[in-house]
Amino acid sequence: MLLKLTLMAYKAIIAGASGLIGSNLLKILLNKPEYDEVLVLVRKELPVQHKKLVQLIINFDELPQYASAITGHAVFSCLGTTKAQTPDKSTYRKIDHDYPLQLAQLAKQNGVKHFHLVSAIGANENSSMFYLKLKGELETSLRHVGLDVLHIYQPSMLIGDRDKTRFAEKVIGGLFKVIDPLLAGSLKKYQSIQGSRVAEAMFKKSLDDSPGIFIHTTDKIKKI
Repeated sequence: MLLKLTLMAYKAIIAGASGLIGSNLLKILLNKPEYDEVLVLVRKELPVQHKKLVQLIINFDELPQYASAITGHAVFSCLGTTKAQTPDKSTYRKIDHDYPLQLAQLAKQNGVKHFHLVSAIGANENSSMFYLKLKGELETSLRHVGLDVLHIYQPSMLIGDRDKTRFAEKVIGGLFKVIDPLLAGSLKKYQSIQGSRVAEAMFKKSLDDSPGIFIHTTDKIKKI
């Protein structure tokens, strides 16, 4: 049975609210009545103002110090980096693995029901690719935290407006406009997807209290 949040408004927490998916998710949550408070965990203040928005400037290396703030109905982890931005693998691991895992552990500790993670298609802890291996290791770790509701989103190529233009992504995005129609059947999960559609799916799934662990690839996200 699906339990919908219809009578109360709730608090949401977003980590990674400045990225493509996170920024779209922030806009959605601020404009939806189901949430009356949206707390963003940021390194520097975002140029956004709203009566429901609370910005907490933190040092992610010291996440446990902010444990008392990790409360509410749902935590959304949209954290991530790129090799160009973070060439050092140990730092990359902290951002893509350690921070989300710590957030989930704090959420569990404080009784937060929902945890939503942006991962990637092909995430596999046994992969020979550093990026996919890291995502897979995180997914495995999260499964053992004991969260009531865990949603993992595995989009393929993300498209949409970003604050920082990535030339390579623009080129690949153009290619996917040609490739997407050819990716049919079981290959649909490799189609490109707008970051805004992933964000919309995250919002919708946060209104469903069905317990368990759920994996959403691109094809499934588009149906939400």
